[in-house]
Amino acid sequence: MKQNAKWKQHALIRVLANNHGNPRTLIFIEPLWGIPYNLITPFATLYMYTLGVTDVQIGLILSVTMAVQMVIAFWGGILTDKLGRKFTTMLGDFFGWAIACLVWAVSQNFWMFLIAAVLNCFEQVNQTAWFCLLIEDADPADLVEIYTWVTIGGLVAVFFAPLSGLFVSAYSMVPVVRVLYFLFALTMTAKTLITFRFCHETGQGRIRREQTKSVSPLRMLAEYRQLIPSLLRSPGLLKAVAVSVIFYITNMVNNTFFSLYVTQRLGLSENFLAVFPILNAVVMLVFMVGVQHRLRFSQFRLPLWLGLALYGTGTLVLILAPLNGLGAVLAYVLLCAVGAALVNPRKDALLQLNLDAQERARMNALIIASTVALSCPFGYFAGWLSSLDRRLPFAFSMVLFAVAALVVSRVREPGPGGQTE
Repeated sequence: MKQNAKWKQHALIRVLANNHGNPRTLIFIEPLWGIPYNLITPFATLYMYTLGVTDVQIGLILSVTMAVQMVIAFWGGILTDKLGRKFTTMLGDFFGWAIACLVWAVSQNFWMFLIAAVLNCFEQVNQTAWFCLLIEDADPADLVEIYTWVTIGGLVAVFFAPLSGLFVSAYSMVPVVRVLYFLFALTMTAKTLITFRFCHETGQGRIRREQTKSVSPLRMLAEYRQLIPSLLRSPGLLKAVAVSVIFYITNMVNNTFFSLYVTQRLGLSENFLAVFPILNAVVMLVFMVGVQHRLRFSQFRLPLWLGLALYGTGTLVLILAPLNGLGAVLAYVLLCAVGAALVNPRKDALLQLNLDAQERARMNALIIASTVALSCPFGYFAGWLSSLDRRLPFAFSMVLFAVAALVVSRVREPGPGGQTE
């Protein structure tokens, strides 16, 4: 009985008990996206290549979709205000994932894969609406714990990833991936229906829907010109955006070049690649459930600094790793896992705390589009660095971590109204 009472007082359990409705529902159904996504991701590129899509065509699909994502991200904020948070979330889930996965499941050539990828860009609409639906009716003091639950949902899904490898080994890749995409379409359809049944429009969503009812979408698009100066005039928001952009870039660089670095430079077997994500997930889960709640969630600067220090230390260990240095790579994974557990929920919460509630949807859309746009050149830049020396992309990440630490040093803790400066 005492043990049960202790668990009920756990910060993460308390948040689920206190935040009925949207936060609890969205947290519980997130694995409907996360599990099939993690089953498919390791084979998505190889699936295209096996069906005759060339390296150049794969690169072209990535370039086209990134351009479409930026455009749709801008419109995502407008749709979220005019149609409501709930309906726009359902729209993004259904067209951006369920329909896109059906096309992926039957794709035979470059054009079908391109159509599926463009459909998947509608997920950018979901990005804006889903975050608004998740947190707008929640207690601002619970944002870090809510984002922690979202992160945990994604981590739990990682444990299912090896199943697709077993299926591919037992059968063959193309039919297995086709079935997985079809199942993905079914789970996202179920997620859409559950959102319809158990979620409700947020209070701010109802206000914005009424305010924008007679405003044309083109006029709302033009109003982004007024939002950009307001973003630039908010020191707290600029700092939060800077931290988010830096981590978007470092995650893109490190995730893209990690497997190449440890196999081609350090000489580790490709068999280890499936182990590292699971180890990362285990460490993050243990830390988030067993340690994170003991920290003061109201504090941002110190945990962010500690997380950045762990990221930097882990990256330095990886750069200095000897040939066949499995121990060094494991140390990198462990250090970065704890760093991610500290940083990820707080950088997301910090961003939301600094947004004007009335313009949350369009500001989120503007920030998402800006993040993608600002990050675009760094993929090519990191590839060029890797062509010179496979350690250089990680050295570049260390420089970015140092820049993020300087930004965090200027962050002030949230005041009574939640905002920082």
